[in-house]
Amino acid sequence: MEKILDYGKAICYSGYRAGQSPKTVIPSKEEIAQDLDILVADGYKYLRMYDPNLHARRVLEIIREKKLPLKCIIGIDSDPEIANKNCPFERQDFSEQELLANAARNDAELEKLIELTNEYKDEIVLVSVGNENTPDWGAHLVPVERLIFHAKRLKEGTGKPVTFCEGAGEWKKLGALGNVLDVISIHSYPLHNRVGVDGALDMNKSDYKMVQEWFPDKQVIFTEAGWSCTPARHMVPEHASEENQKKYIDAFNAWIEEEKIIACIFEAFDEPWKGSKPESSECNWGLYYVDRTPKPVMKRL
Repeated sequence: MEKILDYGKAICYSGYRAGQSPKTVIPSKEEIAQDLDILVADGYKYLRMYDPNLHARRVLEIIREKKLPLKCIIGIDSDPEIANKNCPFERQDFSEQELLANAARNDAELEKLIELTNEYKDEIVLVSVGNENTPDWGAHLVPVERLIFHAKRLKEGTGKPVTFCEGAGEWKKLGALGNVLDVISIHSYPLHNRVGVDGALDMNKSDYKMVQEWFPDKQVIFTEAGWSCTPARHMVPEHASEENQKKYIDAFNAWIEEEKIIACIFEAFDEPWKGSKPESSECNWGLYYVDRTPKPVMKRL
């Protein structure tokens, strides 16, 4: 197996605070600088971000200006190029014209990522052609042929290692895509699979072993693994809690540290914009509350 990235602590970072979101108010450079100082103090080496947008640009600017010891993984968040009638989250009755417009937008986002990466070559170490674009339930489906096309274009345009971020089980059908990638990035969520905290790490280990066996010549990393403090409807309610988050993250961190596996914890800070109510599960995966105070998982004795 060729090792592309050296081991280091990693985390998913999205800095939107109360009253902010990707489509409204972007965090200021001062707010982002505060976040990055917190993450550096906690020993993180890698940040994973989702879009080549103004938020990501500000993060990169601050890392360069302050000479912070952080490297970034950045991808594109593709719009759907396939109408998925099986999507449980939303109706998908896109017209052919809408799907073509989405494809054009995805191509444009890829070019933005290439431009951003070339501008911040020292700060960006890995680039991704998408995020969860292949599962049967997905709301942002993209044909594998298009992902392969994007992977080749991204590597040609940046010279950087290229990955794709997807649920562990989906990789069984993605051999053709995996062959053109440098790193295989997996998501593994015991909580979403109704696995309790006592069995959670075993699921992560099994997912990692499974995908590594499918791609023995590739470095496999986790680009998402975490634990929400509040439940969603499909979860076992008592599984989601701050106590279980601490128990899970402590065990997971001990394992990846021992095995030297890069794993981006999802996520750094709570994001209230993601849910209709503050107690929504999607709002509460952070290791820190939205006011940047630490949850029990991060509190020091």
